[in-house]
Amino acid sequence: MKKSTSFVLFGALAFAGASLYGQGKMAAKGDVAKGKAVFEQNCAVCHNSDSTDVKMGPGLKGLFKRAKLTSGTAVNDASVRAKVDAGGNGMPSYKDILSDAEKNDVIAYLKTL
Repeated sequence: MKKSTSFVLFGALAFAGASLYGQGKMAAKGDVAKGKAVFEQNCAVCHNSDSTDVKMGPGLKGLFKRAKLTSGTAVNDASVRAKVDAGGNGMPSYKDILSDAEKNDVIAYLKTL
């Protein structure tokens, strides 16, 4: 009886963990169209999306094709999110301005540039 109860409990925990992992991956994916709208409303004032030319901040065309951010950090989802959250060099912090979903959307959009 103990073996079957332990097996059922382990199976339920494994399933719950896999479900949570899957939801987290999907939530982090982002929506490109929504990301474009968020970018235009919050980022386009300072950043070009169609070139690498500096506006007030660096142009972001091809951002995810670059090896590094201007800070020297490797370009990936985590480093871009950290920059959005922290701001710096005249860029405001968007940590409390944008929701996690909006940040996921912006990152998804930036990947298309």
